[in-house]
Amino acid sequence: QVQLVESGGGLVQAGGPLRLSCAASGRTFGYNAMGWFRQAPGKEREFVAAIRWSDESTYYKDSVKGRFTISRDNAKNTGYLQMNSLKPEDTAVYYCAAGNMWFLLARNSNRYDSWGQGTQVTVSS
Repeated sequence: QVQLVESGGGLVQAGGPLRLSCAASGRTFGYNAMGWFRQAPGKEREFVAAIRWSDESTYYKDSVKGRFTISRDNAKNTGYLQMNSLKPEDTAVYYCAAGNMWFLLARNSNRYDSWGQGTQVTVSS
């Protein structure tokens, strides 16, 4: 299994940027995609973005397209989520996840085997 550790969350004003990191260790060869999900209080966990590790293909939730960018550093086994133009509705706990899947299914949380502990992102208005 892969161990994932997120970092980079915090408090930011609306319109500001924040970058999340997700460091992977362990059996990293066992997955082909990394995803970011988020969960706001009282809401279900939702898909945000995913990246296919081999060719950096990406997939985004519609409401973050143009504002968020997912990327990865193969040498460091680390994924990133650059978030720009943040809005109060982006406030949530953000989780990274890793799995081996058909990439078109990357928005489905049940396709991921390993999850990080989550990092809080709070956007003030």
